[in-house]
Amino acid sequence: MRRELSRRTVLAASTAALAAAAGCQSTIPDSEDNSGDEDAGSEPPDSTEKVADPEEQTVIEGVNQFRRSLENWGYYPEETVPDAVEVDWRIAEHNTDDHSAPKASAVSLSDGAVVFPGDTGYLTALSSDGETIWQKETDMEGRGIHGTPVVADGTVFIGAYDGILYAFDAESGDKQWQTKLGGSIGGSPKYDGDAIYVAVEYPDPEGSMFAVDPDSGDVRWEDEESRPTDHPHSTPAIDPETGMMALGSNDGMLYGWSYPSLEFEWTFETDPQNDTDGEIKEPIMAYDGAAFFGSWDERIYRVDLETGTEDWSFETGGLSMMGPGVDPTRDEIYGGSHDGNLYALDAQTGEERWRFETDRPLTGCPTVCKERIVFGSKDQTLYAVDTETGEEVWHVDSDGVVTSTPLVHDGAIYFAERAPDPENGNIDGGAYKLVAAD
Repeated sequence: MRRELSRRTVLAASTAALAAAAGCQSTIPDSEDNSGDEDAGSEPPDSTEKVADPEEQTVIEGVNQFRRSLENWGYYPEETVPDAVEVDWRIAEHNTDDHSAPKASAVSLSDGAVVFPGDTGYLTALSSDGETIWQKETDMEGRGIHGTPVVADGTVFIGAYDGILYAFDAESGDKQWQTKLGGSIGGSPKYDGDAIYVAVEYPDPEGSMFAVDPDSGDVRWEDEESRPTDHPHSTPAIDPETGMMALGSNDGMLYGWSYPSLEFEWTFETDPQNDTDGEIKEPIMAYDGAAFFGSWDERIYRVDLETGTEDWSFETGGLSMMGPGVDPTRDEIYGGSHDGNLYALDAQTGEERWRFETDRPLTGCPTVCKERIVFGSKDQTLYAVDTETGEEVWHVDSDGVVTSTPLVHDGAIYFAERAPDPENGNIDGGAYKLVAAD
């Protein structure tokens, strides 16, 4: 059981903490998921670039990135999910590969456009009506793109399975730079207003964390000593409030570094069972001084970010690789499992408040909006459920399994499906835009 908390569940990222962060870097039940999935001394940006949104997650002004905030809350309280939806457009053969891990998701650009990565290796910018603005190549010979981009300062940053971190001009798609970091990049980069943070895998297997200069692509920092000992597919969470950064790995460990100093602090080991190694593959979510994540040991965890010790764990009915979301007004987190359930859990105790059952595993992340949560399932369906009750609002069937995280933006919903049956020639995994139904 968790120690008695000294803070309210929703804390402001103080001006001092944000200003410090701104200057940081200058110093399987379902067996198809077996594969996973130098300090440069630069000038820090103006601390006013870092702002806390009304619900206190740390959002960088003018930056669109996976799970929205540095903490990976996946929380969009200003977005409204329609009562009913219909397909506005579908882009064919967006995902075509048979690899089980692709969960790349859309990120908004300007004027209603989005940038959508695929396991084809293409990074595609689409207008609001689904027309291609530009399309650029990354890893065209391997497994393409499995992570979600960061859009900042007119640039799209994305890593691919060729181990390269790319920077493309957001308007034209012109490549600004590319930096080879390792064997492959399966997770999503994070941007704190000063540096790009990304986990990288090596073939040994092992991995590392990097901080990369956004203007040049130069490596500013790499953890060469405490690096993860197996492939990290996870996306890091940065929590300026506690001054910590956390990342999961296939070795069943959660790694913690101080932030912004980037000194290694601790590891937390999951509790392997059911012949698994406790892999942590999904994005880490930081909230209320703790890291929340699921593991292949069939549990969802809350781990104290300052000490690296367990506060509580919740046992599911299958391995968990769905990155949690949170609604801070309810002090409630939402995580999923290969048992097909989306769980609403009390953030303080881990007590279950409700569950919503689907027919197959959940592997993407839930998007938490005003009064509703949107998420996909491997039962080939995208769902919207009521946050208070967990009851279904609507669902949309697709041809392939839905492993991407839905983007809810200006009343529209963007998501992608995996290729339905590549082994038998059905490689048409589409990208979708949903709009409110008439």
